[in-house]
Amino acid sequence: MSDIHARGATPDAEMLEGYLVRTRWFGGKGRPFRVSDVRPLAELAPAEHGPSATVYLVTVDYSDEEGGTELYQVPLAAHEHPEERIAHAHVGTIEVEGRVRHLYDAVHDRDAMALWLRGFTSAEESGWADAGGLRFRRVLGTEPLDPALRSAPLTGEQSNSSVKFDETAIMKLFRKVTPGVNPDIEIHAELTQGGSEQIADLYGWIEVELGEEEPREVLQLAMLQRFLRTATDGFELATGSVRTLLAHPELSAGDSGGDFAGEAARLGEALAAVHAMLRARFPAERRGPEAAADLARAMTERLDRALRTVPELEPFAPRLRSAYDAVAALQGLDVQRVHGDLHLGQTLRTSHGWKIVDFEGEPGRPFAERALPDSPWRDVAGMLRSFDYAPGVVEMTTATPGDPGDPREESLRAERAREWSQRARAHLLEAYIAALGAEAGLESERGVLLDAYVADKAVYEAVYEKRNRPSWTAIPLAALSQIGAS
Repeated sequence: MSDIHARGATPDAEMLEGYLVRTRWFGGKGRPFRVSDVRPLAELAPAEHGPSATVYLVTVDYSDEEGGTELYQVPLAAHEHPEERIAHAHVGTIEVEGRVRHLYDAVHDRDAMALWLRGFTSAEESGWADAGGLRFRRVLGTEPLDPALRSAPLTGEQSNSSVKFDETAIMKLFRKVTPGVNPDIEIHAELTQGGSEQIADLYGWIEVELGEEEPREVLQLAMLQRFLRTATDGFELATGSVRTLLAHPELSAGDSGGDFAGEAARLGEALAAVHAMLRARFPAERRGPEAAADLARAMTERLDRALRTVPELEPFAPRLRSAYDAVAALQGLDVQRVHGDLHLGQTLRTSHGWKIVDFEGEPGRPFAERALPDSPWRDVAGMLRSFDYAPGVVEMTTATPGDPGDPREESLRAERAREWSQRARAHLLEAYIAALGAEAGLESERGVLLDAYVADKAVYEAVYEKRNRPSWTAIPLAALSQIGAS
């Protein structure tokens, strides 16, 4: 048991408030908030000469107009002496029976992370093991782990924290947590057991039970997966392709080294394989006209809300409403479990093909909503929008302010960017439909759904960019200008 919690000491709210605003993963930066509760969830016994570790559940209350409460997981390692090697992760100090303990975010502490790895290795034979209040779950049949693996935190991630164990495994520690079954764990477990080659195998996960009354709520805290040694982020690969193409705009996309059509086709095949397995391992059904009407209504309501935030959407609203009305007129809708938030940033290109990651679904929605069956064309639309985004992002990040450049060259570059996007979109879609065969559904129906989902995604992007990167709002607006234009 952690000597901090065992002796009645807990980090105070002010200390944790100061740390939260320094992190990348805290979602409340810029909003007025207070830490209203700090609750120890578990205490992991230290190894010899190692630190103790306590997992805290931190309640954050917001006092702005939006208001609300969020729960965050903060695992802390306690050391007797300052640790310069992880000084950047120092949270504060606390006094325990007259002795100072130095607290660090455990994700950055290799000795502390060894306690998490020990929990997973102890669960390999039976599929589960309890340690200090945490339950470590293992997916039986996956490869055993060496308890001597050394951890290293990954940088760049925002909403969660990821820790690599050498070149073998990677643990995603969920920072903002919600009671219930996390779709990322649920879907990865099913796809791993189904033998999917389009994901990183799930090795296991960590959970804890809350409350005293039965049935007790489950809070899932982390997941452990195979580490993909040769992986390259899909969006980085795509934008690199665009940059290569635009470096020589005199060449067409098909003739340049910057063509992405082949990769897009392979990605379409991977997505089709994932959808087919999701359809086989989760409930799937054909719903009637009322489901199509409900979908159209939800899209229309999202547009109405978006117009209040992005008035620039108004010129496109009539055509968008027409696209949604076409959905409402459909005679039915095929639904199943889907990714729910798919784009190139949720894909990895490896030496063994494309892998799809992060099945958490759309951030901000309750788990129960994310788990609802949906049309697979939502995922396809997300990928098509991503192929449109890549050239837009390259343009936004390479343009020189105040320098219009050579008009003829700029026009040629814009033409090549459109060509890149159109080829990638067409090849992904063709490969996806070919891989599914008859399961792809009626051509007329999927065309209506795809147009509407693409429009709905672009509206979502416009709101996001308006709130976070106003100058990038032009990217989704340009796409919306093409909806129903022909």
